[in-house]
Amino acid sequence: MTPTPRLKAGIFVRALLRRVQVVGASAFVVRSGAEEAGAIILKISKLDGTVLVLNQVRDAKGDLAWAQPLAGWTDEKRAAEWCDKQVKFDPDLWIVEIEDREGRTFVDEPVV
Repeated sequence: MTPTPRLKAGIFVRALLRRVQVVGASAFVVRSGAEEAGAIILKISKLDGTVLVLNQVRDAKGDLAWAQPLAGWTDEKRAAEWCDKQVKFDPDLWIVEIEDREGRTFVDEPVV
């Protein structure tokens, strides 16, 4: 089976921002990465001090999915520290913050 093709990072981020705004939530590009193929991290904030960090990965079949590198909801400080480490490792990284009281991810791929 052929893996799901990946959109260019910049196109994915712009589409995600629009999807979030359409339902009345807020999303911001905290860090712009490589337009063509930068990795993407999402920080979903419920606006109550808790944050869910997701990073884009490929599952065993090669399909896109979102991993929870901090094992679920955490505090903003821990999320920021993790993101800072990732930026040092990958300077082409995108970071998008979504503010949504319901904690929705706004992605179609599975969150694992």
